[in-house]
Order: sequence, then structure tokens, then C-alpha cells
Amino acid sequence: MRWNRNINQIYTHLTPATDILATMRSILDAESQAIRSIPVTDAYVRAVELITDRVHKRGGKLVASGMGKAGQIAMNIATTFASTGTPAVNLHPSEAQHGDLGIIQPNDVLLLISNSGKTREIKELIQLARGLYHDLPIILITGNPDSEVAQAADVVLATGGAPEVCPLGLTPTTSTTMMTVIGDVLVVNTMQATGFTREDYAKRHHGGYLGTQARKNQ
Repeated sequence: MRWNRNINQIYTHLTPATDILATMRSILDAESQAIRSIPVTDAYVRAVELITDRVHKRGGKLVASGMGKAGQIAMNIATTFASTGTPAVNLHPSEAQHGDLGIIQPNDVLLLISNSGKTREIKELIQLARGLYHDLPIILITGNPDSEVAQAADVVLATGGAPEVCPLGLTPTTSTTMMTVIGDVLVVNTMQATGFTREDYAKRHHGGYLGTQARKNQ
């Protein structure tokens, strides 16, 4: 993917009076372009099929995991799945080595997130999980579809590898935005595939504004 703008150009030629708004516009443009560039492939069909089959037909659950900022996105995806009718949990890859691996059951599906595809803890988690259940399916969200982790996955959902908007080009910014969007795609399509209704939503949201909204007109 060739990007139209060098991300470092966002931060040049700005005066103190204009830098915040100018940078904001550039970041919005860069991240919007990155989202539009996420590859749309049949891998999403396979991912949703795996989730619906393993969780909704076989009684398993989705186990999401990532390290660092990717781990926070994994937690968000897991809780969003759980709130929309697909049982899901977050598994910290380091804690998995200290007993939490026991949360994985035979009919589960792993959803792993690693932007680099080289995250040591994720590679180790794959080895441990497959050692527990050798045929455990793995869905991977990554910016590096040619990585070692990607080769071990059953389904690879590539982010497209857009550069981070961080001025250092290091801090997870654009990459975590794309991970979140890909998670939304999986959640919404799984809701549609399972026929998840407003009534179903209300049963899982008893408090707060969303609970009130979900129970309207019932």
C-alpha cells in the first residue's frame, strides 16, 4: 500500500496558533484513509463462520488476547461480543503462562491481535493453546500477514499496515483504530448471523442509558 502522505509531514511547518487544529485535520485524514484501506476479503466470512460455529453451535466461547495496547483492544472486542450475545472473555497472554490458560476449552476459538505479528507472548500463547487442544482455531488481526504468527493462524485479518500517526511513528495509534474497526466488523456480522435482537440486548443490559433505550417499546 502506497500512502499519499508521509506521516511526518503532518508535524512540519506548523505555527503555535495553528498546530493543534492543523494536526487534528491531518490525523483525521490519515486515520480515515487507513480505515478505508483495510483489505476486504473472504477471510471475514470464514472468521464469522468460525465464531458462530464454535460458540453458538458447539457451546464454546471466543477467547481474545493481545499484549500491550493490542491487549486493551482485545478486551474491548471481548466485552462487546459478550454484550451482544456471543460469550467471550479476555485472556492476558502472560497470565496464560501462570494458570489462566485453563480458561480455554475444546470448542473455543482464539482471537489474537498482534500488529507486528512477532509479539513473543502471542507466539508463546499459540504454542501453549495448541499444546492443550491441537485443533483449536485461531483468528488473527495483524498488520503483518506474512509473519510467523500469521502462518500459525487459521484466519488472518490484515489491517493494511498504515503508518502510525504518532510523530515518532511508534505509539500504537492508527493501528489500534484499525483493530477496533475490524473488531466492530466481526461483532456486527456475528449479530446478524445469529439473529441477535433488541430484546436479546435488553436482557444483557439492565442498567444505564443503553439498558433504558433497549427496553423502550417492549
